[in-house]
Amino acid sequence: MNTIFLLVHGAWHSSWQWSATQRELAARGATSLALDLPGHGFAAPHPTGYLTPGQPGLATEKSALATLTMRDNADAIVQALQGLRQYNQVILVSHSAGGGPAALAAELAPHLIDRQVYLSAFVPAARPTFHDYLSTPEQASNKGGNLTIGDPAELGAFRINPLSPDPDYLERLRFAYYQDVPAESFARWRLALSPDLPPAVATEAITLSRNAWGRIPRHFIRLNEDQALTPALQDLMIAEADQAMPANPFTVHTLPGSHSPFAARPAELAQTLLATSQ
Repeated sequence: MNTIFLLVHGAWHSSWQWSATQRELAARGATSLALDLPGHGFAAPHPTGYLTPGQPGLATEKSALATLTMRDNADAIVQALQGLRQYNQVILVSHSAGGGPAALAAELAPHLIDRQVYLSAFVPAARPTFHDYLSTPEQASNKGGNLTIGDPAELGAFRINPLSPDPDYLERLRFAYYQDVPAESFARWRLALSPDLPPAVATEAITLSRNAWGRIPRHFIRLNEDQALTPALQDLMIAEADQAMPANPFTVHTLPGSHSPFAARPAELAQTLLATSQ
């Protein structure tokens, strides 16, 4: 199979979180490349107090990521895609907040993508910003909305604290994003998170067209017990995208469990990704 999956992470994550899924894809004969968006992974700049005892200034220090734009993120994806055209089929996979940059990349360079997959990810086909969907009634029951610290407008970032000494905060973080990962294993996952998300990823508007983004075959992988992007919100994004661009509707797949199947069920996720390539 001469297919490659380009894997784009969501908020506060990186290429690292895809590793178990990549192993499962490789075991099934599939090739993949996991991308770090700007300001994530080993390149992620931390607030100066983040790794210091007591975390001084964490709620007030301006983020080094404040000036990153949606286009910066999309351009990183397009650059990665440009190196993959030797494959017969390139499938762009995005998770959560990574759906915005991935959608803009598909709009900018539809000729570089054969299929696009949204893993419980933001789809801006009908409403232009992620915030537009996060503020809907369908998202009201989510468990991730009270985890940011400080004022995002002052910080220039949506900041979380994966190193928090507060066990209640850490349990809320686990339940919002990783509720089907055992508490005793969650530390391995939270310690790989970065504290800052550039605000543009949630607030900068994206305009998609039927002749670019809309013409690429698209799949949505629903997560049935997602506490971060509720199933109701996922269904709303799917329905509104299909209504906006009815000639090429989503093919929908459903997995059980949390917002992070790459942690809880990577084999099932890999198998579902392979199904999108058919």
